[in-house]
Amino acid sequence: MPGIAPMEFDVLHQTQHIRAELMDAITDADLAYKLPGENPTLGALCREMGQVEHMYIGSFKTLKMDWNYIAVEPGMETSVARLKKWYTKLDADLEAALLPYRDRDIQSLVVDRGWPMPFGGQFHTYREALLIFYGKATCYLRALGKPLPEQMRGWIG
Repeated sequence: MPGIAPMEFDVLHQTQHIRAELMDAITDADLAYKLPGENPTLGALCREMGQVEHMYIGSFKTLKMDWNYIAVEPGMETSVARLKKWYTKLDADLEAALLPYRDRDIQSLVVDRGWPMPFGGQFHTYREALLIFYGKATCYLRALGKPLPEQMRGWIG
């Protein structure tokens, strides 16, 4: 069986593009916004998504999921520019981690998440993590009275 199909990479890139649109739609001041209750700030939510992507990158490299968030530079969640730069690097690192699997038989590969996850399932679960993040971010944009970016509106609603 083939590895990750080019079309799957295309869908991943389209999914990541929603995050770029989100970053273009918000300001540093927006990152400080916190929904009522025990919710993080929008900036903390964005930082957490980067940390989640980092965990997935490691899992594709080692076939083991490390559930510990990495430390990030202080104030990362207060700067749209820093988040954009970080996301760009993470996306490049993710691409580099996944490319070796493009033409490789991945049917027998399993990622240890504390339970076995087929490699393809891990790939799709990362995309689902992005979609969950966008669903959460949609609530913040609506509370801030900001219009949803076009692709976010179409994919998330």
